[in-house]
Amino acid sequence: MHELLVPTEMAKADRLTVEGGRSGLELMEKAGLAVANAAGRLTTYERRVILLAGPGNNGGDAFVAARHLKQRGFVAEVFLLGRADKLKGDALEAYQSLRLDVTPIADQMPPLSELGPYDLIVDGLFGAGLDRPLEGVSLELVAAINASAARILAIDLPSGLDGRTGQVMGDAVKADATITFFRGKPGHYLFPGRGLCGALNISQIGIQETVFPEVAIDAFVNTPELWAAALPEPQVDGHKYNRGHLVVYSGDEFHTGAARLAALAGQRVGAGLTTVLAPTPAARIHAMHLSSVMVRPSDNPKQFEDHLGDIRLNAVVIGPAAGVGEVTRKAVHFSITRDRHVVLDADALTAFAGDSEGLAGLIKGAHGQQVLTPHEGEFARLFPDISADRSLSKIEKARVAAEQSGAIVVLKGADTVVAAPDGRAAVNTNGTPWLATGGSGDVLAGIIGGLLAQGVSGFEAAAMGVWLHGRAAELCGPMLVPEELISKLPAAYASAQV
Repeated sequence: MHELLVPTEMAKADRLTVEGGRSGLELMEKAGLAVANAAGRLTTYERRVILLAGPGNNGGDAFVAARHLKQRGFVAEVFLLGRADKLKGDALEAYQSLRLDVTPIADQMPPLSELGPYDLIVDGLFGAGLDRPLEGVSLELVAAINASAARILAIDLPSGLDGRTGQVMGDAVKADATITFFRGKPGHYLFPGRGLCGALNISQIGIQETVFPEVAIDAFVNTPELWAAALPEPQVDGHKYNRGHLVVYSGDEFHTGAARLAALAGQRVGAGLTTVLAPTPAARIHAMHLSSVMVRPSDNPKQFEDHLGDIRLNAVVIGPAAGVGEVTRKAVHFSITRDRHVVLDADALTAFAGDSEGLAGLIKGAHGQQVLTPHEGEFARLFPDISADRSLSKIEKARVAAEQSGAIVVLKGADTVVAAPDGRAAVNTNGTPWLATGGSGDVLAGIIGGLLAQGVSGFEAAAMGVWLHGRAAELCGPMLVPEELISKLPAAYASAQV
């Protein structure tokens, strides 16, 4: 399981490990050795390595790394941000054991502009615990690091990044690689931080996993380990009715493609039966395109409600090109209050813009599983106060929205976050930029709906659906179109089995 720890909980894990009998200096020694090993992979003996040490434990890691590099024959120079007589604790001991000249940056700025592309800068200035924007010399130093031609290795997190949110605090180092310890932090996986870390290496330095009962797990990386046990598989003695019946609500005759994409995706991931409900003119268009997906006319809210009278229709996708207005709101109302599992996407979300409380009232009184799949703009329309709160990370925004609404929230983007009302959250890391194309979100809504129809619980269905969607995109390669995502879902499913 790929747990994520916010900086405060990471500090607690360190403390508990020390209280359990490991010394802080022992942890620092192992961290510094891991940094030295990572540095050795990024450069060669004849190239210069400049290590920039901050006043805290990140600086201590840099001191230990410098000692190991020097012992191995590397040309290592150490610069300290601050004064040596201000160092404390383990960082001070690491400094005293360094036996190398350390140049205070206040006396001489490091010659970063002289470095070439095969030289290396080790950024040990600030770690994930940075709590205020960079300024003064620190800001100048980050700018000089980024302007250098050298490769950059960051210790823990590129300096200037908030480890909790992944946001830039004034300016931030753009690293070629980052080495962190024990577990990743949210800032490693949330943009813009994820784009500044380079290749991420998580090193184990002796922090025991026995600390987990006392450490609050903030979130997870969305990998198959998180939900593989819930992957739906047909039973040998089963039949199509065991695998659920997915309904996709369609817009008018000029907006039929989105619903078809959702229906075909839901069918592909294993829904036993799939039906598109559409106004009669749109139903005729659907009927010309769909073979194994059924089509039924639904010209008004009463007809839609009548269709849901069949309890075998257990999951509904509403939103892809459905239209914004009262008709869509009523379809949402009927679906949720009839205790169906419901995926609300696109227009279904916009139909409740400014009325998240009304939507929450429907959801919290129902027994089905509800999943909301907004992109950033739809999220801002539905949850304007949460969206505008700059103190919250993307994980925290999704989690607060989930708690307020009572639904699973899939806050989409390059770093899609899935959050549940009980506080569970997962950050997705797969996929490609080619997913930024019209129709890919409709496919995702259908995937999640198809999984819900088969009895997968809401959080697992959402996290699983997001990962399968991203993996299918990777299998498609460049220039994908949404229809190709659907064709790659079987291979994505196969690669998720662990």
